[in-house]
Amino acid sequence: MTLPTVKAKLLEGKKGLIVGIANDSSIAWGCARAFHALGAEVAVTYLNDKAKRFVEPLAQEVEAPIFMPMDVGVPGQLEAVFDRIGETWGELDYLVHSIAFSPRDTLQGRVTDAPLDGFLKTMEVSCWSFIRMGHLAEPLMKNGGALFTMTYYGSQMVVENYNIMGVAKAALESAVRYMAAELGPKGIRVHAISPGPLATRAASGIPEFDELLGKAASKAPTRELVSIDDVGAATAFLAHDAARLITGQTLYVDGGYHIID
Repeated sequence: MTLPTVKAKLLEGKKGLIVGIANDSSIAWGCARAFHALGAEVAVTYLNDKAKRFVEPLAQEVEAPIFMPMDVGVPGQLEAVFDRIGETWGELDYLVHSIAFSPRDTLQGRVTDAPLDGFLKTMEVSCWSFIRMGHLAEPLMKNGGALFTMTYYGSQMVVENYNIMGVAKAALESAVRYMAAELGPKGIRVHAISPGPLATRAASGIPEFDELLGKAASKAPTRELVSIDDVGAATAFLAHDAARLITGQTLYVDGGYHIID
């Protein structure tokens, strides 16, 4: 999917943070591009100095007024980003959380054999960081807003080689529901977006991922793979005020693949 030229700036005036851009094939980049195309302001973070040189040109492309490092494993970095948002904008309308991580030995091993340190690191980055971002975003969403995170079908069904990440994504989807219930009275919606398989850097750590892509393309009702722009457009739609009464959902953007046995 190629984003069409948008004449109506449907998200003009909205200000948001997008976390998880690593390069131009990242899901988070598809989201940043969609929000920017619809007129929203976009703050962007990068993981570390090594990642900065790949992310900085993309941040410039979406005219990001805030561009900062954020590694949720480094004490204080996450809080510093939200402090900067408060100082620069004083408010926040949307947040896109598109990060996940598991140590290679934990990810590639059996769930039954997961070591405690690997399990905790997987949950910290892949689940708890979204909860923490929701906590920091809440006081900035003075007029309501929308929180988004990225999940995958392996949270609901056993997907070969997805392993411990399936456990983390199941916890993440549950967190979405509880956060939606807690934040709903303040007009804050919370969603998990579940794309079909995508050839991203994060997916490269999953063994036999090419076979999974082929299976998705052949079995999905639409007979095509999802793109980062498809995911971005769907996420941006849910950030619009027209979707203000939709919350707590896991939205599949996968060509219908999840409905096929």
